[in-house]
Amino acid sequence: MFRYAIATGRAEFNPAAVLSSALEVHQSNHFPFLNADELPDFLRALDSYTGSRLVQIATKLLMITGLITIELRAALWQEFDLDYVIWEIPTERMKMRRSHLVPLSTQALNLLHELKVMTGNYRYVFPGRNDPNKPMSEASINQVIKRIGYGGKVTDHGFRHILSTILHELGYESSWIEMQLAHVDKNNIRSTYDHAQYLERRRYTLENYSNLLLGKVSKSS
Repeated sequence: MFRYAIATGRAEFNPAAVLSSALEVHQSNHFPFLNADELPDFLRALDSYTGSRLVQIATKLLMITGLITIELRAALWQEFDLDYVIWEIPTERMKMRRSHLVPLSTQALNLLHELKVMTGNYRYVFPGRNDPNKPMSEASINQVIKRIGYGGKVTDHGFRHILSTILHELGYESSWIEMQLAHVDKNNIRSTYDHAQYLERRRYTLENYSNLLLGKVSKSS
C-alpha cells in the first residue's frame, strides 16, 4: 500500500518494506493479482471505460469490499440499510453458511446511492442485462477487466488477495481482515462474538482502504 501511495504522490518513503520479511499474510491464492504500484494505472483504465456503468461500479465495489464475486453480483436491495451504512448478506448466500456483515465505506455508500437511481426498482442491485430478474452474469467483471487491457493480469477474485496483502502490509489487525474476507473461525461462538466486536474496526479499515484506492470523497446526502 505504501508503494501505491508513492505511485500516486501521497508518500515518498515505504516503511513497510523494512518489515516485509516479517509479515505473515494469508495467501492460499491461485488467481492473478496486481501489485500495489500497478493499481493507479488499473484504476485510471477502469475510470476511462466507456461501457456499462453498472459493471464499472460493480468492479469498484468488489475491490473495496473484498467480497467473492457471487456475493456481490447476487446482492439484493433488501439486504442493505444505507441509513445505518451496513450490508447483511444472509446465510444462504454465503459460502461458509453464516450471515456476513459488510460495513460500508463512504466510497461504497456513494456508489450504492448512484446504483439506487439506476436499479432501485429491481430486486437485484446488479440485474442481468438480458433478464433483470436474474443477477448480472458471472463473466461481466472479468470481461471489463479484459477490455481495459488487464486480461490475464488480474481477475475478480484477485482483488481479495490485493486487499488482504495491502492491509496486512499497512499493519491492520489480521483478525479484522480475515473477518472482512469471511474467513470464519471454526469456533462458532467466538466467531459470532468477533463478528460484532470487529464491525466498527472493519469500517475504519475499509474507509481508509477505499480512500487510498479511490480518493477521498464527501458523504452522500
